[in-house]
Amino acid sequence: MHENSGNPFSKFIIPMFETQSLHKVLFLTKSSNVKNLLEIEPHNQAIISFSLNAIPVAKMWEKKAPPVLRRIEAAKKVYEAGYEVRLRIDPMVPIVEWEDSYLQLVDLIFENLIPERITLGSLRGLQSTINGSSDKSWIKYLRESSNWGKKIDFQTRFTMYSMIINDLKSKHNYNKVALCKETIAMWNSLKMDYNQIKCNCIW
Repeated sequence: MHENSGNPFSKFIIPMFETQSLHKVLFLTKSSNVKNLLEIEPHNQAIISFSLNAIPVAKMWEKKAPPVLRRIEAAKKVYEAGYEVRLRIDPMVPIVEWEDSYLQLVDLIFENLIPERITLGSLRGLQSTINGSSDKSWIKYLRESSNWGKKIDFQTRFTMYSMIINDLKSKHNYNKVALCKETIAMWNSLKMDYNQIKCNCIW
């Protein structure tokens, strides 16, 4: 909010949260503009969470956001500055050769930083969002109804999540992973206990 102005929101809100230790402020962003964040000290009560996606997915449907590599570079900067950094890989989309694209994303992340936690989510859409969308090219992936609107089918979501989770564990020795807006059946199928795992928005 107003990060390119002379009165950025970050320089207002973070010092306010630094006056206490009960609450934290969470920034969830696709921005790569972290200049102001790097100038703020201390920042113990601030959490910076970047929303990322596979590069081909971002090129198709996140055209107004900075490129994924620039977002990762920004995440690295605030990570090295001592901020708590979280990542969301959401919404995952099963495009052609999605496996290679998402594994590449994981490698790019861990080449630059070790996030405090990673939250995974898959493409979903409320009917109102679908009706109001001018670009409906993504709707073909939604084949299942849920309390959060239409979703990718269960088996495909399971395959996407399990591939990323297994890669994080085996290649990067990383297990701080959670799911966003998923069913209990999915948590159980992945042998994950949602009562024991903190996702992006929970302190």
